[in-house]
Order: sequence, then C-alpha cells, then structure tokens
Amino acid sequence: MYPKDFNYKMPAEWTTHERTFISWPVKDSMCYPENHESVCLGYKEFIRAIAEFEPVTVIVNHKELQNVQRLFHESNIEFLPIDHSDAWLRDNGPTFLIDEKGTLAGVNWNFNAWGGKYAPWDLDDKVTPKILDHFNIRKFDAPIVLEGGSIHVDGEGTLISTEECLLNPNRNPKLSREEIENHLKHYINIEKIIWLKNGLDGDETDGHIDNIACFAAPGKILMQICNDPTDKNYNITLENLEILKNATDAKGRKFEIITISQPPKLTYRSERLTLSYLNFYFVNDGIILPIFGGIAEESDKMAEKILTTTFPNRKVRTVNGMTVIKEGGNIHCTTQQMPSPKNPGIL
Repeated sequence: MYPKDFNYKMPAEWTTHERTFISWPVKDSMCYPENHESVCLGYKEFIRAIAEFEPVTVIVNHKELQNVQRLFHESNIEFLPIDHSDAWLRDNGPTFLIDEKGTLAGVNWNFNAWGGKYAPWDLDDKVTPKILDHFNIRKFDAPIVLEGGSIHVDGEGTLISTEECLLNPNRNPKLSREEIENHLKHYINIEKIIWLKNGLDGDETDGHIDNIACFAAPGKILMQICNDPTDKNYNITLENLEILKNATDAKGRKFEIITISQPPKLTYRSERLTLSYLNFYFVNDGIILPIFGGIAEESDKMAEKILTTTFPNRKVRTVNGMTVIKEGGNIHCTTQQMPSPKNPGIL
C-alpha cells in the first residue's frame, strides 16, 4: 500500500508549519573544514531567524549536544540528538505528508549523498526513520533515491523537477522516467510532473530544482534567470523558461511566471558558487531569504523587493547567504518543514 492509497499527500511548503527541522553542521564531513566556525555562525543565524516565526528542532550529533545547546536560549528551539554526517536535512530528511484528517506521515527516501559524491552516508540515510520514530509518525519506505531539494509541489497535484537530477544515472540507474514518475505519484500523491532540463551551472547536486524554480502559489512560479549571454546559466535558464511558458499544471492552468535575476557570478577556490535567491524558505507568515552582499547588493535589494511584492502578507527576513554557500547550499537546503495537523483545506 502506498501513501496515495490512504489519501496522504505532500502539501505545498507555504502551508502552516508545526515546526522546522535543521541539522547542525559536522566538521569532519565539510568540503572546507577550516570554515567550520563561520558555517556554524551561519546556521546559528538561520535557526534564530526561523525561530522568530515557528518552533525549530535542531538535529545534532550526540557528542556535540551540550555545546550546541549552550548557543541558544530561545524557548521554541529544541534539540534532537541523531548522529549524522552531512547537515543538508532537506535532502536526507523526511518528506512529510498529511491526510484530510490532519494526520501526518513521512516518506523515507533512499539517500546516497547526491549520487555517491560524499562517503560515508550511512548515518544520513538513517536520519529520517529516527525523526519519524521520535515523533511517532507513520513511515512509508520509498524504493528510490531522491533528495528533497530536487522536488517542489504546488499542493494541487503538480510537481516540478529537473531531468538532470531525477533522471541522473547516479541516482536510480535501473529506473525509467515513467517508473520514477509512478513512484512520485504513489508516494507523494501528485498527478503531473513538469520536467525542466538542467539546474544552475556549478550545482554539485546535479541540478536541484530549489535553486532555479519554485511555486509561489498554485498556477504561479518564481524562476531565477540570467541576463548575461556569456554565462552558462543564460541558456540553462532560457530553456527552462520556455518549458514553463508552454506548460500547464495538473488543473490545466497556464503559469504566471515571476522572474528574479541571479546574483553576480562568484567563485571560491576556482569553483563557482551556486548563488540563488530561490533557495529561500517559507516559514509561518514569513520568508527567510539568503542575500549575498558586496557586488550582489543591488540584486539582493531587487530580490527582496520582488518577494515582498509577491508575498505581501509575509515578512521577508534576510540572512547572510555567504556563510554556508561555500559548502554547496543555502537556507532551503538546510531545512525541512513539518506541516501543521491543523492546516485547513489542504486536501
């Protein structure tokens, strides 16, 4: 039996959250362990920003529990000791589902560290079952490799992803596009998948959707674009934009597309940083937006203005996106939302 058989579905991220989960960074698994202190400061900022809007549960290794607890004094920040190697909980954490009665469930996807890039990942693959067990939430084990950052849903039957990621042979080499689609339909109860082609240049996740496009509402999509023809992202985003312009959602609607210009190109040790304003995170009555400063100051302001206009009933809370980006992701990558059982009218 699948979640769909019990009328569970994955709600849109903007529905009310019960809490946010976030994993504390682990020095031994970082790309640049010498930056551990500054990365931790970034996570500290993220956690406190989220806690302004909703409760936060920090997943932390047992041996670090007491030291991390001392960093926070907010009453709505709690700690759950679960050993892990990587701190990108969006990708190895549960995908939460909810039914018409408000009952929660969670999908336990297989996790292989973005196509086997960062061994070992055995601890990370066990995080989801431990979270669900701790909160006594029903678990559905999915037979495919999938990261949460590779999918976005509108809550009304439509999912967007990229071929570069979900169809990558380093995830599910024995599965066809149709077989992967069927798994998604059964496990998160969607009706239609819109396949974009590629993710941003330099994205080591092999093109996660949460850096290039996301739903702002049913029938409305935000997309990051590039206006420089000499930048590899120019053709990447142009092709994806054309796909969206010609697509319809599960309800047959054409999309309203809102574009946000990408930040200026930045590199670190000759590697391109995957800077994206669309790696923002919905919180209750707000949005946590990473900004990058310096030469990105003007594009930062424009991104904040666009999101404020798009979501007039939400407070846009900015955080320093440069603190963690060298490790490959940002605020959306670090978080996973648990929907509130009191969400009205999700199904």
